Amino acid sequence: MIYLDNAASTPVHQKVIDEMIPYFKEQYGNPSSIHKFGRTANTAIQTARKRIADLIGADSKEILLTSGGTESNNTAIHGIALQNKGRHIITSSIEHDAILEPCRHLEKEGYQITYLPVDKDGLVDVDYLKSQISKDTCLITIMFANNEVGTIQPIKEIAEIAHRNKIVFHTDAVQAVGKVPINVNDLGIDLLSISSHKINGPKGVGALYIRKGVNISPLILGGGQENGLRSGTENVTSIAGFGMACKLAKENMDQNIKHFKNLTSWLVTRILSEIPMTTLNGHHQKRIPNNTHFTFLGVNGEDLIIKLDENKIAASTGSACSVRTQKASHVLGAMGFSHEQITGSLRLTVGITNTEEEIDQTVEVLKKVVQELRAVSPYKNKYNF
Repeated sequence: MIYLDNAASTPVHQKVIDEMIPYFKEQYGNPSSIHKFGRTANTAIQTARKRIADLIGADSKEILLTSGGTESNNTAIHGIALQNKGRHIITSSIEHDAILEPCRHLEKEGYQITYLPVDKDGLVDVDYLKSQISKDTCLITIMFANNEVGTIQPIKEIAEIAHRNKIVFHTDAVQAVGKVPINVNDLGIDLLSISSHKINGPKGVGALYIRKGVNISPLILGGGQENGLRSGTENVTSIAGFGMACKLAKENMDQNIKHFKNLTSWLVTRILSEIPMTTLNGHHQKRIPNNTHFTFLGVNGEDLIIKLDENKIAASTGSACSVRTQKASHVLGAMGFSHEQITGSLRLTVGITNTEEEIDQTVEVLKKVVQELRAVSPYKNKYNF
């Protein structure tokens, strides 16, 4: 199989697996215990916390360990809302459901949520954002890079706007961390969500960066772990693996970015030049380097996924977290795409293990299956395929 769905999940790096194994076998103590087993487990957590912080330019004391991006996002949104410093939140219309669903829940509780529109490339309008701020605005949450089309938002500018108005700024950086350099202090970010399995770490673990001085309310109460912000015995094994994944991402950042850019540049060049009536979606420059997202007119994206899978290529039409609901992409809808353009979309995201040979194989298969699907397309006469 050729795996080109790295936005959904990534293969666990061998060094990450090696880091985790001792905590499955020999070092199985509870990190809250004061004996040697417990102290060893706690040391592993603190080592990982430092590695996570180093990846984004933070202090280890600013890292809250979670079960992944969804919990981090929910903790940021509800944790600020529960502070009772305002009942208005600003977000964008192209956020992941892990942002939109908590916001919709708060709407039912009487909060006002502003969903910012985006342009055809998926960018928010910062001037419009400014116009929506009120004295009741307590949080602005805008994703760093979109999970479907890869567009990167003007994060530093948005953070500055938030701070001028004494508003907390959160960003869902699940797709961006490890793909672009991020320094939370340089960018002025107050809260930032990370997920391990997007950067070649294990699933079920993530983190929320919380800038020193930003107060949030806990969602999970109990024994007081994670400085009282997330009670429950820590998943030491996965946390250790997550820490190693962050260490590797930081050490190999430049090399990985170059690798991603080389592969996606070649992929885009070949597809756009060799498959007619095809467009690249999202901003062509302001995007994470491993993401490509196309529309093939006259082709149903789900049929295309199935055909690719039959040819041993794994791809997607969009978010893996919402694909089973069979919803049309709210991201592409917000960008002004027609139903036909939405249904003809395909996301190909590369990772550290992909090769140029795999890209070439993929393009050859795509040319064949797109032609096959267009031959039986209801739009055949419209576009004269």
